[in-house]
Amino acid sequence: MAMAGAHRPGPLKQQNKAHKGGKHSGSSQRRAGGRVPVKAQPRRRLRDLSRVDRRHQALQLRRQRKEAVLAEKRSLGSRDGPPHLVAVVLLHSRVAAQDTLQLLQSQDSAVVRVNEGRAGGFALLCPRLKQRWRFVTAQAGDLHTVLDLAKVADSLLFILDAVDGWDSAGEHCLSCLFAQGLPSYALAVPGGTDLPPKKRIDARKKLAKAIEKRFPEAKLFPLNTEQESSLLLRHLSTQKQRHLAFRDRRAHLLAYTAEFVPGQESDLVGTLKVSGFVRGQTLDVNSLVHIVGHGDFQVSQVDAPPDPLSLNPRVVKGQKRSQDMEIQEDPVNGTDEMEEDVKVLMKADPSKQESLQSEVVPDPMEGEQTWPTEEELQEAEDSLKANRRVVKVPKGTSKYQAAWIVDDGEEGSEKDDDEDDDIDDDLMEEAISQEGESSEEEPGEEESETMTVSECLRDDQYDEKMEEDEQMLERYKQERMDEMFPDEVDTPRDVPARVRFQKYRGLKSFRTSPWDSKENLPRDYARIFQFQDFSRTRKHLFRQIEKEETEGASVGWYITLHVCNVPVSVMESFKEGKPLVLFSLLPHEQKMSVLNFLVRRHPSNTEPVRAKEELIFHCGFRRFRASPLFSQHTSADKHKLERFLRTDAALVVTVYAPITFPPASVLLFKQRSNGMHDLIATGSLLSVDPDRIVIKRLVLSGHPFKIFTKTAVVRYMFFNREDVMWFKPVELRTKWGRRGHIKEPLGTHGHMKCHFDGQLKSQDTVLLNLYKRVFPKWTYDPHVPEPVPWVRSESALPEQEVEME
Repeated sequence: MAMAGAHRPGPLKQQNKAHKGGKHSGSSQRRAGGRVPVKAQPRRRLRDLSRVDRRHQALQLRRQRKEAVLAEKRSLGSRDGPPHLVAVVLLHSRVAAQDTLQLLQSQDSAVVRVNEGRAGGFALLCPRLKQRWRFVTAQAGDLHTVLDLAKVADSLLFILDAVDGWDSAGEHCLSCLFAQGLPSYALAVPGGTDLPPKKRIDARKKLAKAIEKRFPEAKLFPLNTEQESSLLLRHLSTQKQRHLAFRDRRAHLLAYTAEFVPGQESDLVGTLKVSGFVRGQTLDVNSLVHIVGHGDFQVSQVDAPPDPLSLNPRVVKGQKRSQDMEIQEDPVNGTDEMEEDVKVLMKADPSKQESLQSEVVPDPMEGEQTWPTEEELQEAEDSLKANRRVVKVPKGTSKYQAAWIVDDGEEGSEKDDDEDDDIDDDLMEEAISQEGESSEEEPGEEESETMTVSECLRDDQYDEKMEEDEQMLERYKQERMDEMFPDEVDTPRDVPARVRFQKYRGLKSFRTSPWDSKENLPRDYARIFQFQDFSRTRKHLFRQIEKEETEGASVGWYITLHVCNVPVSVMESFKEGKPLVLFSLLPHEQKMSVLNFLVRRHPSNTEPVRAKEELIFHCGFRRFRASPLFSQHTSADKHKLERFLRTDAALVVTVYAPITFPPASVLLFKQRSNGMHDLIATGSLLSVDPDRIVIKRLVLSGHPFKIFTKTAVVRYMFFNREDVMWFKPVELRTKWGRRGHIKEPLGTHGHMKCHFDGQLKSQDTVLLNLYKRVFPKWTYDPHVPEPVPWVRSESALPEQEVEME
């Protein structure tokens, strides 16, 4: 009997993967035998926690935040912290400062009043409640004083009129404060007791309705009795503090006293000894300080004089200080008793001290130098012989002097090149010619008017106002033309288009075509600083501020800073009653770079503002003058230039300015001819990026002369055959969405045959886009003149209601 053979699998048998049993976590733990690896175990994630643990963790975080807020309230105005700084802002001309401040100076025997000697400045000390306040006053019309005090004040106390609330100057002041950043505030209304009861109720309802628009959920505090003033002080002490990001990360102080010591070389420059309470962060003696409105300076020494607002004052021999007495102090020179016990806290270390260098000094000979060959020398000599010209020169002039004499033609060409770089040259020639005709006709019209109008002292002033009105009317026309025909320019007849637009290029796509950010940079870019990664540097710097402890004067200390090389004008401004505010600078904040601000037009101002027009910037703790560029805010790598500051969209403003780490608010002002500052735009600091590409676009337009199925003859875009051949590679488009290109020129007068992706309409317009990168002008000026006080009008609230309707 034969045995059956064993079964053999065929070639199509399924082959399964072997089971990897030794690589899962359970087997690895068994193989480890209880051994713990050297690498630390990662922290458990939130999703691995149980429900009870998650609730417990959330409760702990909530308690920590609550304790932080309570600790901040307790430290404000306490023994260990700085005095509670309250800036009193008078929002109406009818509000009397003295009557209001006398009520705040309570007659309680447990309160000590310290008068600073400055107008409206005083301090209140309450040892029983362990609280101390410092009050400083400012009028709403004094714009720089209000904004400077709001930068450092813990609370703002707005004093309103019982009937009208605030006037036009108060409205302008509130707009600027809201744009800069508003700290904690309170609203007080003195007076109103002389009105009849019915009118008093109506006035209060009207005021509450007007306040609801500006200050939602705000409470009005009457300020007529001592009891009401004590309630107001309690509210200021217990309310939650609102933080301003740009000041919380920097040490700052408001000068309490100041003394100027002239230098040895000149009396105009010396050392300024500024005393005040440190706020915000610990102040390092090696860091630079910025005096608001005056510039950056170095600190040589920090002293620790006695605290003039101590809750436990020491008794000087021969004097007895009772708790209810008033103490007069000189804020300029300080007291003799303080000078006796001055202790030197720290002195600057030259090896660690920040430098005041703000610009890079470029070396024009830095590039590689090679000696020219004989062929190159001969070629240069031949070119000089070819370019020789006959010029009439005075007798005795050498060849070298004659080479520098410029012909009229050369002057004109250089002038044209300078005008080509300016934005004004890109406006339509019709607008420019109209402006010239109107300026030529003005003298005749003015002469005819002066013959008929009687002679008076104000005629010349009135004519000046009329000239300003005509200039403003011309700007309105140009802005309107730019809105109707954006970036369109007429092709010049006297200059070839290939010469006039030789700095421009065509792009296949504005969004996707590449553009090198390091190409053809101006000479000013050799003077600025640039970060390799600005966002990473900013995060690293802020992380150090939060975690590491800086050596220096702690928050709440009363110190004296010795600021070096300060002009005497700073001390003169302090003597005039202006506040002296100091901010410590973070690393690199004294260096120049390219700053980009994201702003939006303020609704109170509708006048046209052109690019490269000088504006006044209030950026964080700085203020300066510069001529900015306006560009669109997009997520692309190229951004189109805007010739005017638009009212319907947010724009990016680009200037040369010192580096500032965001967040920081920005206010844009425009100075009138009479010295007043108009708020035109508000926003915030976007980035510090010199590589942000701003592209200026020019649009040349032509009209279809003969239309075929997909071709057309276009004229009026160019006026000679060479220009058509030069711009032949650039793509064409039409206002109705057709795209095409130039096939060939026709004749010698600029007519050209063009091919499109569809048939044109007779009313369509053919367009050709040209692009060029532009850069801001270096017009940075840190000195901003004081604005003329705002002209007050007492009917601010009714006008506001009419505008809103």
